[in-house]
Amino acid sequence: MFIPLHDRNALRHIRRQYVTFGLIVANIITFALTVFLTPESVAEANVLGLGFIPAVAFDNAVLDPSLVIVPPDATYLTYSFLHVDAFHLGSNMLFLWVFGDNVEDALGHLRFLVFYLACAAAGALFHGFVTPLSQAPLIGASGAVSGVVSAYLMLHPKVRVWVLVLFRFPLPLPAFVPLLFWIGQQFVMLATDGESTVSWGAHVGGILAGALLVLVMRRRGVPLFDRTIVTPVAVHHHLEPAPRAVLPAAAETKGPIHWGR
Repeated sequence: MFIPLHDRNALRHIRRQYVTFGLIVANIITFALTVFLTPESVAEANVLGLGFIPAVAFDNAVLDPSLVIVPPDATYLTYSFLHVDAFHLGSNMLFLWVFGDNVEDALGHLRFLVFYLACAAAGALFHGFVTPLSQAPLIGASGAVSGVVSAYLMLHPKVRVWVLVLFRFPLPLPAFVPLLFWIGQQFVMLATDGESTVSWGAHVGGILAGALLVLVMRRRGVPLFDRTIVTPVAVHHHLEPAPRAVLPAAAETKGPIHWGR
């Protein structure tokens, strides 16, 4: 078990991670409106009306019309903005805060928003495939955040990330160490822990979607796996002005000879 704390991974293409900020604010506001500022009975109704219920989404059950807030298809997205308590919200937003900015940087603002929502929908869909008859509502940003983690691993596996291991040991580790462990854990738990209240299926769905989408949605020229883009020498020669003729060694010069960059 680890908690991400910080990464020293500078932004290269954007000045600020506006979409990441916006998603965090949207989740916090939604949590305040649906949990803190509403009676318990209304909060439960919000979960049923906005959460993703596989049996309803797959037409195996019908939600009481008095509880319907949005069309069933919309719950593929709305569920990801609901959280059961402050710890649930805080853990998801911490992962999004640490890893979301660099994924947004690699994709661009608009494509990152589409990416995030697509990972949320994929998490709900995979959860539904695993438990198609379930009438329990799925809530939380874990599916979308899992996609962000997966994309970060594809983009920056070598970046040093400070993580809190076992809630007490802060360690700087290459990103692939804790992230591969975390991703592997989700698949293992999906296969072995069928009775948990945690939706491992939503996590796995988000992970798979994030890994696939980052391949096609990242900016042109953004490499995977922390590879450095090197411009061939011939391109430099083509783009830069032709160097001045070099004087013979015996010639007198009033200043240093410039040999190029």
